[in-house]
Amino acid sequence: MEPQFQNSSQDPAEKWFIHILSPLHVVQKVKENLIFKSKWAELNGAMGDLGTFIPIILALTLAKNLDLGTTLIFTGVYNFVTGAIYGIPMPVQPMKSIAAVAISNPGFGIPEVMAAGICTGGILFVLGVTGLMRLVYKLIPLPVVRGIQLAQGLSFAMTAVKYIRSVQNFAKSKSAGDRHWLGLDGLILAIVCACFIIIVNGAGDENDDCEMNDTSRKGNWRRKLRKTIASLPSAFIIFLLGVILAFIRGPKAVKGFRFGPSSKEIVKISKHSWKEGFIKGTIPQLPLSVLNSVIAVCKLSTDLFPEKDVTATSVSTTVGLMNLVGCWFGAMPSCHGAGGLAGQYKFGGRSGGCVALLGVAKFVLGLVLGSSLVKILDQFPVGVLGVLLLFAGIELAICSRDMNTKEAAFVMLVCTAVSLVGSSAALGFLRGMVAHFLLRLRKWDKGQSCATFWHNENP
Repeated sequence: MEPQFQNSSQDPAEKWFIHILSPLHVVQKVKENLIFKSKWAELNGAMGDLGTFIPIILALTLAKNLDLGTTLIFTGVYNFVTGAIYGIPMPVQPMKSIAAVAISNPGFGIPEVMAAGICTGGILFVLGVTGLMRLVYKLIPLPVVRGIQLAQGLSFAMTAVKYIRSVQNFAKSKSAGDRHWLGLDGLILAIVCACFIIIVNGAGDENDDCEMNDTSRKGNWRRKLRKTIASLPSAFIIFLLGVILAFIRGPKAVKGFRFGPSSKEIVKISKHSWKEGFIKGTIPQLPLSVLNSVIAVCKLSTDLFPEKDVTATSVSTTVGLMNLVGCWFGAMPSCHGAGGLAGQYKFGGRSGGCVALLGVAKFVLGLVLGSSLVKILDQFPVGVLGVLLLFAGIELAICSRDMNTKEAAFVMLVCTAVSLVGSSAALGFLRGMVAHFLLRLRKWDKGQSCATFWHNENP
């Protein structure tokens, strides 16, 4: 039912604004965004980002006494709300640079972590509401974005291999020797899980021959078998296996469960904590958030879901709001991420219902078990997490395959190489932008407009 406008002389933009904000339209839009495309596929997709989420949250909980219960409750709400807003499996991930500083620096505690999150969120919120982020998004060439995505994907994949090959001490953020072949968290278990995902999901091509029409499949048991195998929720099965093994590895952890949510308190942040948080946390995190959490996410969303309108303005604003609210209560600074989106898409996530389901699960676990859940997470097979993270990284890296000119590939690889070697997305971004500018300068024509000069790969 269309809303009735009393004044027919109203500006068309004003009419559109009133229509968009009408309760009926909002409810209908939320329902559309949360609907499941396929129940098992969406459930499976919800597991695709856990290879990134669990290790970082576990490390901060063990090393810095992060309030796990509060983090689960707030990130659960973030997941549900972003799923309802965007209608795609928009991930919610910890801010990696802030987490890395906290784990490696003894003097960087929870007040500094939260100060860094609030400052980063505030800057992103301002960039979003003022429209400046949209300008940034338009100015950054596609090869540079692809370079950031490729670097992040390869970084995830290399971290995943480290998780699989070596025993991890998350509290100290370092490896603790080679992993044994046998055992409940052995190499063989990880290899079997990886093979299982490849058999079920293949390379992630939805146009696989097992998706042929019903007529071509009649009487062909091989194609029926392939379709049955492809319909298995591989990531969910592997995560469920990991949970079972965690209980087997640490049966005494159940006795330490305390039911009920963590007590909620406002984090007290001193002037020193604000200063340390901004200098050591916000400054290195901000370039990564702008590039990977906003720019790369928007581009990947356009690639995977061209029918959805995911803008740099809205993504920057939601990331900002998440941290301007949750960090005051001790929830881990969070953002969106191209790697998480790629991972959830890889395993079947196609709607906002995918992350909304994950959000409900986090929220319930945070309310029921609170921070005592860390006892089970600490026993979760890290090799299994590594397998999930490996395929999320590969899926993100594969997105760069559309750089089909030598010039575009050159810029992308310069950006990727510097990002990986220098361990800095900001440094890789700057080198990529310089390379792009110099290549465009070589082909500059006096009659070209600025837009044509900057963006046209083949003038």
